[in-house]
Amino acid sequence: MKITVIGTGYVGLVAGTCFADTGNEVVCADLDEKKITSLNQGTIPIYEPGLSDMVKRNVKEERLLFTTDIKDAIERSEIIFIAVGTPSDEDGSADLKYVLAVARDIGTYMNGYKVVVDKSTVPIGTAEKVETEIKKHTDRKFAVVSNPEFLKEGAALDDFLRPDRVVIGAEDEQAIKIMCSLYQPFVRSGKPILVMDRRSAELTKYAANALLATKISFINDVANLCDVVGADIEMVRKGIGSDSRIGPRFIYPGTGYGGSCFPKDVQAIIKTAQDHGYNLDIIRSVENVNRRKKTILLNKILTYFDNTINGKTFAMWGLAFKPQTDDMREAPAIDMIRGLTDKGAKVQAHDPEALNEAARIFEKQVGRDLFLHERRYDSLEGADALIVMTEWNAFREPDFHLIKEMLHRPAIFDGRNLYNPKRLHDMNIDYFSIGRPSPNGLNGHSNGRITEKVIEKSVA
Repeated sequence: MKITVIGTGYVGLVAGTCFADTGNEVVCADLDEKKITSLNQGTIPIYEPGLSDMVKRNVKEERLLFTTDIKDAIERSEIIFIAVGTPSDEDGSADLKYVLAVARDIGTYMNGYKVVVDKSTVPIGTAEKVETEIKKHTDRKFAVVSNPEFLKEGAALDDFLRPDRVVIGAEDEQAIKIMCSLYQPFVRSGKPILVMDRRSAELTKYAANALLATKISFINDVANLCDVVGADIEMVRKGIGSDSRIGPRFIYPGTGYGGSCFPKDVQAIIKTAQDHGYNLDIIRSVENVNRRKKTILLNKILTYFDNTINGKTFAMWGLAFKPQTDDMREAPAIDMIRGLTDKGAKVQAHDPEALNEAARIFEKQVGRDLFLHERRYDSLEGADALIVMTEWNAFREPDFHLIKEMLHRPAIFDGRNLYNPKRLHDMNIDYFSIGRPSPNGLNGHSNGRITEKVIEKSVA
């Protein structure tokens, strides 16, 4: 099939490359000349395992083309995917200006029947708005389809090539046949293609992400309770995760969720409900818990250092919101860096992939109170304590003897529960994690436990 994907961000680039890898002729179009030039030179703007090799292979085979010529891209394809950004407005709603701008271009340059596919995460009712915008500029026949993506950063290629399900929101029978044919190579294992109305498809994406975010906030809230009562969240997690009705996935405690999807999509579904006169009380609570959770580890650090960290230096391992990506959007590390530096501390950070993104976000602070290191142990030089913010595999089995030797004060604050508390206690390293009691009697509070007072302070 001849396919155009407009937008070469995370979703558009992954989708276009995977479609090309199954033999389709794909054009990825974008107005960003610098990005298109880089892609044509073999430089991939995002880090996603396996993506660079797949792009190069399909470009070489002439199945994948990158261009800024939107008109030509629209005219040459029968299926056009809209994969541009939908950033959050101040009120939490998704901004559709880029989506509707593409719809306007499609209507202007349409030269025959087209299947127009909303691949971006969009609010309920967007398909109708795209349809209305296209009709303003053409009398030709077309169909608008909602086809939400369900990609996990760090595993996006596998998610796209072997999806749990494909959701197609459409009423046009010709479009349904085309879309089912397009996705048939990806569901040979028997996974379903679910055809439904467009509004249901749009809501499916938001509902899925909101439910996953709910599981994360739920376990994080329980971890806070574990800190208060002296229980072990790892035992609780295993106890509930072994229930087949609950399952073990997305119930790992940490410093809150981040990334491009969960924060934005949770806000958007809340705003959508508000616009229709309904309050999503549970999902509002999910967002509130996540906001509070990003301060819990910082409070443990402040308590340990008697609320005085001015002049202290902290090594930080992990900047991306999760491993196997360089994405720092809404990453808990951002809040941690700002919380520490606002109180006069310095941060020496390392991440396997996100250093360039951190340099962009903290451009004015780099070299002043934030220092970025290519190697993890270099970040420990002269530091008072180590903070772990991302669960990269390279951080799971470090040299604790070297860590203890390099730190001024042998203390580790682990926001991802990577290490064994007893092991570090036996090495005389003060260790603080999320929702687990410390064998040394310390949980970040002078009386040996995070008290309700500290928890309340963290959520203010």
